[in-house]
Amino acid sequence: MDTLTNIRTFLTVVRAGSFSAAARTLDTVPSVITKRVDQLEHQLKVSLFTRTTRKLDLTEVGERYYPRFMTIIREIDDAFQDVTSSRHRIEEKLRIKCPTTMAIQYYGHILTDFQRSYPGIRLELLLIDRSVNPVEESFDIAIGALPTSYANVEDIPLCPLPRIIVASPTYLQEKGMPKHPSDLIHHDCLTFLAAGNRWQFQGDKGPVSVDVTARVSVNDSHVLMHAVENHLGIAIVASHIAEPSLRQGLATEILSHYPVPDLWVKALVPRNRRGNAAVEAVISWLKNASQPAPPWEQIPLSKITRQAPS
Repeated sequence: MDTLTNIRTFLTVVRAGSFSAAARTLDTVPSVITKRVDQLEHQLKVSLFTRTTRKLDLTEVGERYYPRFMTIIREIDDAFQDVTSSRHRIEEKLRIKCPTTMAIQYYGHILTDFQRSYPGIRLELLLIDRSVNPVEESFDIAIGALPTSYANVEDIPLCPLPRIIVASPTYLQEKGMPKHPSDLIHHDCLTFLAAGNRWQFQGDKGPVSVDVTARVSVNDSHVLMHAVENHLGIAIVASHIAEPSLRQGLATEILSHYPVPDLWVKALVPRNRRGNAAVEAVISWLKNASQPAPPWEQIPLSKITRQAPS
């Protein structure tokens, strides 16, 4: 039940003088007008109109509610107008850093939608896969998922980034199935450059660390997954990126009894930029787009057209 729509319909009926005239004003049919007024009366548990075949009058209660509803709707419309106007009043240029895959698949679209709503805020979006200190490199916001933190920079969590360790069935058939993280030193490992070669796991008796030797190191998650699909070795990748390959049988999750700790996608903002209207508008937008479900659950990767590297 949309109470505001029902209130607006009630006000239109009063001004138009009849249900049919209100229907013409709102470009709908009289039955819809009747239903909305009935819903409002049911919610208030009162009759707002005295209805006859020839005449429509407000009841005493309806006369009391009419000016109050007029005030409520006017204040709501004014509030929305203030928000819309404030969006157009903010004028500033922001430099934003985002990892390549996240930007191409998700946050690039999210920031494009933001700019449509805040046309006065100009965005300079740079795709960088390494960790960036936004103070030293003059960024207003740095989006990333690496655990690195910096002095005088606030970490604003956006959403968790679950990861798993995977290999292709063909690779496992040829090289064998690792039983423990320590077995990885005897395997071909594929690493994400910015994350380094020390892989962390959570075991029954606590954390387990393994320094792996990289057969291939890349700075793009899709290239990493493509290498897995082509039997080059074992990799740690984000669960949502691995999911299509797992579903198609091109990859298999391994060492599931030793889960890889989640990362967190976060926005790094210089402390002296907190409170800035443009920065806060972007942060609020990013949070709304990332919570309660992360972007890849709202837009599944399988629905995004991408071409595998050749």
